[in-house]
Order: sequence, then C-alpha cells, then structure tokens
Amino acid sequence: MPTTKPVPNSKAGPSARQQELLERAYAYSLTHGLADLSLRPLATAIGSSPRVLLFLFDSKDGLIRALLARARADELELLRQIEQGYDEPPGLTVIARELWTWLAAPERRPLMMFWVEAYGRSLVAPDGPWTDFARSTVDDWLELLEASEPDQSAARRTAVLAMLRGALIDLLATGDLDRTTAAVEDYLAE
Repeated sequence: MPTTKPVPNSKAGPSARQQELLERAYAYSLTHGLADLSLRPLATAIGSSPRVLLFLFDSKDGLIRALLARARADELELLRQIEQGYDEPPGLTVIARELWTWLAAPERRPLMMFWVEAYGRSLVAPDGPWTDFARSTVDDWLELLEASEPDQSAARRTAVLAMLRGALIDLLATGDLDRTTAAVEDYLAE
C-alpha cells in the first residue's frame, strides 16, 4: 500500500479521497512523467487543487514518494503473481522469460518509462523523495530471481537482472521489440 499520511484527526489509513487522487495522479504521471511535475497542471488534470494535494500529501515530495510507492506496489504485485504461479522453483531462465514478456508488453511502456525515470532520479538525487527507490527495486527483483533457482550463483542472478534492465532501456529507447527480445533469448540460451 502506498505510504501516504493519514487524514488529520483520523487514526485510519489514507482517506478515500486521498486514495482516489493518488490513483489519478499515478495515471497522470504514467503519461506525463515526474521530471517536471508541477502541482498546478497535475491538480487541474486530476480534478483537484494544489492546496488539496499539499494538504493530503504534506508536500510535493510527499506526493512523489506516494507515487513511487504506488509504482512499486505494481512491481511487487507482479513478483507475487509470478511466484504464486509455480509449486516448485521454475528456474532462472523461465522466470527471466516471464519477466521479459511482462516488461516488454506494449501496455506497460508508460509504467516502464516511469520506472526508468524514478530509478535514474534515485541515483542522482538520493536524499529526496526518490531515496532508496533504485536499491529497493534491485533487491525485489534479485529476491525473485533467487527464489526461482536458489542454487544459482548471485553473480548469475545479477547478470540476468542487468541484462533484463539493459534490454528494457534499449526497448524503451528504440521501440525495437523483435531485436531486444532476440537479444534476451540469445543471452538466456547460454
């Protein structure tokens, strides 16, 4: 669940309005990115006001943290679905192929662009709202890859993860699904 502040005078989690605006802001950020996020156009696009967003999320950084948590929730849900699809560890190659299919799907391009942007920002602005985003995603994916084939070396899992991420960045830059998929298959065949 996204980490957002509770509504004042409430011991419960985020309000329905806060969740609704977070989902709308997330959809907006998937198509517009986060690099030049400005509260006024965002608020207008999602049917709110900058003041309401600041009240609900404390600050622009608080909103960005909530958006990153929301994106990470999508990623973690994918990992859970893949893990639950097998009674026994399926092997690193099987999981890598499943991950590539999911990552490369055209309907996920906006989410993947968002992910690349957030990943890069967390490397160059590690003390802002992006704190630990890149590291957390590395840990999440490596954990899944380890569960898929526990006897495989950490070096091999890291290499598979690096290959998938490199192929994804290449795909996003060029749109060449056939070439990047062929590269993934070639690497996994080794």
